[in-house]
Amino acid sequence: MENARDGIAGFRLTEHTWITEVGNWIDAISPDGRRAGALLFDPRVVGLPGVRDRVVAAVMTDQRLVLGGLGGLIPVADVVAAGEQVWLLTAQAVSPTLADLLGSASADPTGGTAAHGAAPGGPAWTPYGTGSVDPGGAASVLLETAQTLLALHASGVTHGSLHPGTVVIAADGGALLSERGLSDAIRGQVSPPARDAESWAALARGLAASTRDAPAAAQLFERAAATATTHGLAAARDALLAGRGALPGGTISRERLAQAARGRSAFAQAPPRALPYPPEPVDEGDIVTLLHVPGRSPAPHGGPAQGAAPMRFGPGVDVDTHQQRTETPAERIWREGREEPTVHGARAVRASRARRRRTVLAAALFAVIIAGAILAWLRLGGGGPDLAVASVDVAAPKKTQGCDSAVVVTGTIVTNGGAGEIQYEWRKNLDKEVVKQTLRTTSDRTSYQVPLRWTLKGKSTVKATATLRILSPGPVRSDKASFTYKC
Repeated sequence: MENARDGIAGFRLTEHTWITEVGNWIDAISPDGRRAGALLFDPRVVGLPGVRDRVVAAVMTDQRLVLGGLGGLIPVADVVAAGEQVWLLTAQAVSPTLADLLGSASADPTGGTAAHGAAPGGPAWTPYGTGSVDPGGAASVLLETAQTLLALHASGVTHGSLHPGTVVIAADGGALLSERGLSDAIRGQVSPPARDAESWAALARGLAASTRDAPAAAQLFERAAATATTHGLAAARDALLAGRGALPGGTISRERLAQAARGRSAFAQAPPRALPYPPEPVDEGDIVTLLHVPGRSPAPHGGPAQGAAPMRFGPGVDVDTHQQRTETPAERIWREGREEPTVHGARAVRASRARRRRTVLAAALFAVIIAGAILAWLRLGGGGPDLAVASVDVAAPKKTQGCDSAVVVTGTIVTNGGAGEIQYEWRKNLDKEVVKQTLRTTSDRTSYQVPLRWTLKGKSTVKATATLRILSPGPVRSDKASFTYKC
């Protein structure tokens, strides 16, 4: 059932809505008929100085990451302004969330879903029941969200607001993150990676509490949570993989999670609650995108800042120089897809609306073609994310080593999934030897082990320390581990 407001920028709005800390989410249908999402930012928040520009900058960062091959995020189609309203439109459905499937979210006074804070200082999320998430599905959620967070951190950004309400479960059971960076953008802050790790640990503990009927799985999730807070997300992810034998059937599976997600389709749910700040119907002619128009290059030095102001196209007028110019096809499609009929009469209005629907579909088709061309170029050219090291961890035997021991110290290097070469070296505190090596990475792996064999002889009692340093790609990262030799 469509909402009485009809839609926004070609997206049809349904009546399934819920509240988050950044505004009001509404399940929507994209111009090409697929499930999508629309977020109406709380006007009391987005109207504050600087908030709109920071939101736009966060969304543009996400788009660059997704285009570069980073998965695990809900893709954003556009950010538009309609008068005082600011909308974020997604190219994929944003429900059900993990909170929906658990059926255990705290309810806020408005009747929507409260912000399930997993971050330090935020409201606590407390599970009240087992919901529809089985242990194998819970492990899948933890594994995929950890991998997405690690990829974000390797790219130099963080999520900032991870909790069950921002983990979307797709129809195939995959876990996608929504609202990346929006909470930080609103607050004018940048959350450190450690905050994401603590939020992930809280998520793991919540899922452990929801799987008490599978004690071994619950213990695995508790161990992963403890590992995340002490050794980081990479170690927690590896611990989860290494301990998957504790899960029913010994496997991490999406199957039951996917069934639960399809069973909780937003279009099959009950009628919505009233919006806390219902928008008035908006003339489509007032809608402008806050993102860059397809085909336009960034502003030259001294020109308008990126994302600083909405771009408007009159007939043949350049937005930077205000001079007459020839409009590009991309700009024409962008402009015509948002124009409202100006002729009067029922027949003319219907005809004009039909034309607008066609141009919206043309714009969507144009975007798909361009995206496909770029992806094809990336694949043919061996493209993908540039290789980056996400974390380094070194482990040594805990037991005291006896006379003439050959000790294996194991280093673990976690990448963002990029292909290339990693230059690294091992250093030992008991001699000046430096062991330099090259590791060749591939796009189908993210974790690599690089062992160091260290032989000690003679009668003495010493503390031996091995240090693993990543030399390139930068920045330089290192970790070390020690063991005791006694003879």
